[in-house]
Amino acid sequence: MKKIVKGLAMVALVFMASCASQPSLQEYYVDNMENPNFIALDIPASILKMEEVELTNVQREAVESLKKFNLLAFKKTSENVAEYKIEKAKVKEILKNEDFVELMKINSQYGKGVIKYLGEDDAIDEVIIYGDSKEQGFALVRVLGKNMNPAHIVQLMQAIQKSEYKGEGLGEIGKFLKG
Repeated sequence: MKKIVKGLAMVALVFMASCASQPSLQEYYVDNMENPNFIALDIPASILKMEEVELTNVQREAVESLKKFNLLAFKKTSENVAEYKIEKAKVKEILKNEDFVELMKINSQYGKGVIKYLGEDDAIDEVIIYGDSKEQGFALVRVLGKNMNPAHIVQLMQAIQKSEYKGEGLGEIGKFLKG
């Protein structure tokens, strides 16, 4: 009986949250930066140390369009399962906004996710990477830049792989993302 009541309460909370005015992704980040269940980090693009890597012209252009990354991760524990479900539902509702254009879905051994963007097809201002794992929790990465090109996203991922960047300087969130 308790499980049914908890389930109904959670559905009611999610429903009420979706009926209220929907916050932006940026507001969601700000609202949860101090929440102890979240790990939050703002990282300049320079942390990738891409100037030390030999890149093609297209890869260099993709890297130069980056400004910074905002990372927000909910670390799931046995004590916060209900809050995890509520927060995950909030994020998914925000990402349903028609302003977000879907680039691709991700389905891997680590979990499921999606990559979306805000902006024009030839001038992206923000890429959003969302992923969740039933065991770990979920993570949101906002890749902020200027006039990023969707065709360059793959080039950017290849450039980051070339850099052999292993998460140095990310602290606690680096451990979380590694699983």
